[in-house]
Amino acid sequence: MEDASGKLQYWRLYLLSMVLGIGGSFQYGIQVSVIASPAVHVQSFVNHTWLWRYGAPVDDSSNQLIWSFIVAVLSLGALAGALHSGSIPVTYGRKKALLFNNVVAIVAAILMLFSRMAKSFEMILLGRFLYGYNVGLGLSVHLMYLGESSPKKLRGFMTLTGSIFIGFGKVIGQIIGIKEIMGTEDMWPYLLAVSGIPAILQLVTLLFFPESPRYLYIDKGDTEGSIKALQWLWQEDDLKLELDDMKKERESTQGEKAKTVKDVLCSRCVRWQLLTLIIPCAGVQFCGINALYFYAFDLFRESGVPENQMHYLAIGLGATELFTVTLCSFLIDRAGRKKLMGYGYLLMGITMCVLTVMLSIKDLNPWIPYVNISLIFCVICIYGLGPSGVSMALPADLFLQAWRPSAYVISGTVNWISMFLVAMLFGYVVDALGQFCFLIFVAYSICSAAFLLYFVPETKGKTMVEIMEDFNKLNYKNRGADTERTDIDLATKF
Repeated sequence: MEDASGKLQYWRLYLLSMVLGIGGSFQYGIQVSVIASPAVHVQSFVNHTWLWRYGAPVDDSSNQLIWSFIVAVLSLGALAGALHSGSIPVTYGRKKALLFNNVVAIVAAILMLFSRMAKSFEMILLGRFLYGYNVGLGLSVHLMYLGESSPKKLRGFMTLTGSIFIGFGKVIGQIIGIKEIMGTEDMWPYLLAVSGIPAILQLVTLLFFPESPRYLYIDKGDTEGSIKALQWLWQEDDLKLELDDMKKERESTQGEKAKTVKDVLCSRCVRWQLLTLIIPCAGVQFCGINALYFYAFDLFRESGVPENQMHYLAIGLGATELFTVTLCSFLIDRAGRKKLMGYGYLLMGITMCVLTVMLSIKDLNPWIPYVNISLIFCVICIYGLGPSGVSMALPADLFLQAWRPSAYVISGTVNWISMFLVAMLFGYVVDALGQFCFLIFVAYSICSAAFLLYFVPETKGKTMVEIMEDFNKLNYKNRGADTERTDIDLATKF
């Protein structure tokens, strides 16, 4: 009872997580899923616009190229947003960065809303690029802001809410995209403009919340402001342990300014943190989860699922991921990041091996395609319980304040380039390898599992400084303590 009542005192922090989520990672989820439904209507609009301008319909290959770029330009915008996630939140603060980011999403929604009236598919392209920028910047700053505002005992749960809102966004995008709601020829501009609503909600509500306490204390040196922010969010007067932790973190940087991307890439003192950030976390796109979503419709078709019901089965996939990620939020601070993510990748690899075998013999028996569908749901369940949630929570644990913004730039860059490559190349890989394409993802999942289970220390329940000390045993395992301390202070390069 005392533990439950103690956690209830953080209700304002939970409210902050909702406000950050609805305008942060939720936007990512909804943009990934909502674009599929109006594909036919947008392509028809491009054709009519071309006919109105040039007096002739656009040829099929050009129309498909324009549509493919409309889909892919989101990743390019997200990459631009991720590159700015290291400078904007450092210069202006986490809160102002998100307020600016909402304005970008609102402008994108306006472009989408009036694109049909203006007879301009270029407005859709620009709107998708701005949505991507909003997603790339918002996702990084959302996790940064929330991780810096949470006590260590809740840090894993709070940062994992980012994955919950991604799953929630995917499900909402799939639901509102069905033809009974907004997936019609008349409603598609409103469907594409729907992300303006959560942007307005966050823009208004975030004004009532304080800036990140760690940003105020460590970056700005505003001790009084940091204490007020912590007292307001945590409703707790005894903040000695948290202030001591932030003091140690500030002293460890010796008042240095935020590190650059080059510093993170070249400094020995964060070498293993960087590997952990890139291999299992930012590279999560290579575990094959999006490829399974792409391939799912083919499996549904082979199993005899009617074409008009596939969209509803896809909603089931999104709902499954949302449910398991939510369950992961209750396990992460009990089981720990390392076990959930490491064994999650291992089980994903094993399950996809079985899926590859079953796809190879799918014609031997009429019930095998249904087994394949079940295996897809199993992979998504494992992904939600482990890699999906932990890949959001773990990066917030890895870096001290001075290194964190640039680390998120690297994480976002790797993530969005990975997503772009998977989206652009997966079709060609399937054509070349067939069902054996999943073996590529099996190899990545097994390697990530081995890396996590054998090398990465557990971060559950530890302060930022304690986590740094654990990683220093890897970063400086062949060097003495005196040399190690000098390297940390001076950020020795390779």
